[in-house]
Amino acid sequence: MNGWKVLLVDDEKDFALTLAERLGMRRIQVSTAFSGEEALNLLETYQPDVMVLDLMMPGMSGSAVLGRVKNLYPNLPIILLTGLSSTAEGVSGISQGAFDFLIKPLQIEELIEKIGLAVKRRSSVEADRGK
Repeated sequence: MNGWKVLLVDDEKDFALTLAERLGMRRIQVSTAFSGEEALNLLETYQPDVMVLDLMMPGMSGSAVLGRVKNLYPNLPIILLTGLSSTAEGVSGISQGAFDFLIKPLQIEELIEKIGLAVKRRSSVEADRGK
């Protein structure tokens, strides 16, 4: 791919590590966080092109993380991950500023396509602001 940097946030460690490995095989640089708090701390040093964020996490929920990130980093595109039963949360997340959402279990190619679209949109927005 294009050397994109992704911050993957999911409390299911096995899922997150497997997904990170699969993205890495496609030359996407991935850093993982297993909680909302860890993700917010990582954002201070790791500057991703896109965040992939699970909505259902113990402690700080994905929705809470989304709100904080959008305040701190309004241009960072966030792709939400949601379970089948919580599609409404994905739609709600988009109304809160998320770029898009995917339903678990997900297809890796669909995620890569969404990441690419998010990076492209971010680049376009930043180019428009630079004019």
